[in-house]
Amino acid sequence: MTRARAPLRAAAATLLLAALAGCASVAPAPETAALAPPGASFDAAGRLSARRGADGVAAHFAWSHAEDRDRIDVATPTGQVIARMQRDAAGIRVERPDAPATAFADWGALTRDVLGVAIPVDGLAAWIQGAPAPGADYGVERDAAGRPLVLRQQGWEIVYAYADADAGAPARPSRLVMRYPDSEPVEVRVVVDRWSLADARP
Repeated sequence: MTRARAPLRAAAATLLLAALAGCASVAPAPETAALAPPGASFDAAGRLSARRGADGVAAHFAWSHAEDRDRIDVATPTGQVIARMQRDAAGIRVERPDAPATAFADWGALTRDVLGVAIPVDGLAAWIQGAPAPGADYGVERDAAGRPLVLRQQGWEIVYAYADADAGAPARPSRLVMRYPDSEPVEVRVVVDRWSLADARP
């Protein structure tokens, strides 16, 4: 593979995710409602877009998460992996084709370098499952089926949508729209095309 330019917004990732805008408009439950804790490990794949002000990027992702490690492959729509973001006992780092691994102090610094937007991946590991990140205050609105509709935590607002709007039991969301107010507002959109709740692999 040829070396991809960093940050990722310079790569040829052209997928647009305009279909993410819709979400259920069911009356929410009180914000004090509790959410079921997510599973410790998962594998997920899908598409994401990240925008800060006028700058944006879109790509595919494959995420393997466990309590003690993460691996997120970021790829173009044609499947070329242009960044592998990792967390384990050795720290947080990114690997790019034909380049040595680069270490970062935290997920915010790494995702800002790769995606142009600082994303709290530790929080997202819970949010993508429709649950709050542990150890921080949050507010939640739920739909009539008991599923999270809007989650607010760490300054982020996460709006959820589900593949089956009429499902009678809570389920993991298929789409998320995350917004963070700033001097240049941040928006991150995620479509989950595939879930696997088996133990995540290193």
